[in-house]
Order: sequence, then C-alpha cells, then structure tokens
Amino acid sequence: MVETIVGCKWSLTVVDLVKHGIRRPGAMEHSVKGLTAKVLNDCLRLLVSYEVLEKRSFPEVPPRVEYHFTSFGKKFNGTFKVLDTLEKQLNRAKRKTITKPAPCGDCK
Repeated sequence: MVETIVGCKWSLTVVDLVKHGIRRPGAMEHSVKGLTAKVLNDCLRLLVSYEVLEKRSFPEVPPRVEYHFTSFGKKFNGTFKVLDTLEKQLNRAKRKTITKPAPCGDCK
C-alpha cells in the first residue's frame, strides 16, 4: 500500500493539497500544473480505496464533492512529518561532518 501510494507521481501531491485545505477536485486540478482530470481522479480513487481519503458528496445543484482525510489518513500523513524531520536531521548531521582530505604520500 505504501509503495503504491509513494510510488505514484501524483498521490503525494494530492495528499499535500488536501493537507493544505484544497479539497475539491477542480481546485486541485487548477492548483498543480500538469495534473489532468483523469490522473487526478485515478489518484483520488486510489487514496479512497486505501482509506487515506474519504469522498464527501453534497446534494446540491451543481453537485459538490470534497475529499477529507480519514482517521487512518491523518496517521498516514503523520508518517511523512516524521520522515521529513529525520531527513532534516540527517542533512544537518552531514553539514556538521566536514571530511578532511587524506594527506598525500609526500605530506606528513
């Protein structure tokens, strides 16, 4: 499941959009250059099937649909925060470690 979602070029983008309050498909499509309606619908369908997102339909004219995180989706999204924190810590550790070149055979 994680491999399928993370491996999809657009799934994490869609998760990020929902996280930032962009919940309607039309707004999502307009927010990201290159994201087509077909690809967006495929990603949304995938995320709903894994219960990361839930689809809410409103009985209005014209019809309105919004996507929200499920309780599982909120936990799933939390793992990305943890991974982001770990990546930042790793990058800071790399910057602190200054590799000194080994002396050449003539230098002592």
